[in-house]
Amino acid sequence: MSAEQRRSQILEAAVSEFALNGLNGTSTEVIARRVGVSQPYLFRLFGTKKDLFLAAVGRGFDRTHDTFERAAEAHPERKLKAMGEAYLQLVSDREELLMQLQAYAACGDPEVQAVVRERFSRLVADVTAMTGGSDHEIMDFFRSGMFLNVATALDLLSIQDEKWARLCLEDHP
Repeated sequence: MSAEQRRSQILEAAVSEFALNGLNGTSTEVIARRVGVSQPYLFRLFGTKKDLFLAAVGRGFDRTHDTFERAAEAHPERKLKAMGEAYLQLVSDREELLMQLQAYAACGDPEVQAVVRERFSRLVADVTAMTGGSDHEIMDFFRSGMFLNVATALDLLSIQDEKWARLCLEDHP
């Protein structure tokens, strides 16, 4: 197996582990064991645990960007709505969602914060460029996305019979 293939495998395993346990709670030994490589080999490919975490964060932002781009291209007449629908499908993958939330939670670390801030800023700029939306439309889009993150993490759809959950979901997909 090539180093690039192994790198991809490690990144997939890292996303799963970081999604559940975060940057500080995840063991690189567990990630290495999960893929069947040694910990030194993992570090040879990624440098540090934080570098591996940041690669996982980058992968998440790349997937979100690619999802938005495909949706906008497929539905040019309703780009933002299509992006929102596609995003809802993306974060229905619990690991994708939790990894994204772990990225935000790890922003107490200045290096992580700088990367997450830069990637989020770039995503906002890209969505603006793809859609031509106004500042207000773009901010509403991202506010709704953040709400969807919380609703998905809480699995509000499974408790719609509770009044507070129904109220939260009213005007959202």
